[in-house]
Amino acid sequence: MGNEVMSVLKKDYIYNLMLKGKRQDGRAFDKIRNIDLRTNVIEKAEGSAWIKLGETEVLVGVKLQVGSPFPDSPGEGVIITSMELNPIASPDFEAGPPKEGAIEMARVTDRGIRESGAIDLSKLCITEGEEVWIVFIDIHVLNNAGNIQDASSLGAIAALLTATVPVEREGRGEDMPIPVRDMPISVTLVDIGGEMMVDPDLNEETVCDSRITIVSNQDGSISGMQKSGDGALTEEKLLKAVSLACQKASELRETHLLNI
Repeated sequence: MGNEVMSVLKKDYIYNLMLKGKRQDGRAFDKIRNIDLRTNVIEKAEGSAWIKLGETEVLVGVKLQVGSPFPDSPGEGVIITSMELNPIASPDFEAGPPKEGAIEMARVTDRGIRESGAIDLSKLCITEGEEVWIVFIDIHVLNNAGNIQDASSLGAIAALLTATVPVEREGRGEDMPIPVRDMPISVTLVDIGGEMMVDPDLNEETVCDSRITIVSNQDGSISGMQKSGDGALTEEKLLKAVSLACQKASELRETHLLNI
């Protein structure tokens, strides 16, 4: 009962702030928290990135190994994205196999990279139908202060931009950069009392009516979308969310990725 009362009080507090055009941390509704992004932070990985979004902290490692292609794409490399919600990151996270939330967020990140064609998978083919490079994108959440999804998306692309295919190690020629040709970025918004807010913190995620993540590419096209929560979004609100997400993704690319 105590937790339910706290939840209602928290929702009322955030809702009343929203009515005044305010958020708990003083941000505007369309403002993303401060970002600290560093690459090449894991020596033994082919590519890596550490990202801090507000107080949310995520580490992404990229590893490559030779394996078999999927039967329906014999001439293309493979992407496998996974996420681990470490118990140190939140009292709500438990040790053990990935839970539903981690699998869902990994899928959204994976879908954005796959559907945008961010990696030219044909260049990761070694012998068609037999051997290709498999790209493992491993996401480790170190601290959860809300919006793990966007931190993971940005960290994954940053890690890929620094990654190399370890061709030399396999005795197949010289190492080469992973052929990255797009930078899909996810931007998450929450609906609280009819107002859309970008980059929700943990409290805003907890009390929101609905949440939507929009993955957009460099040309403004959409390569992924995921909605959760019971609240409905009108067509007008959805279009506004898409427009804002594309704008914010463009800003994130310019500020944090184009200089990698």
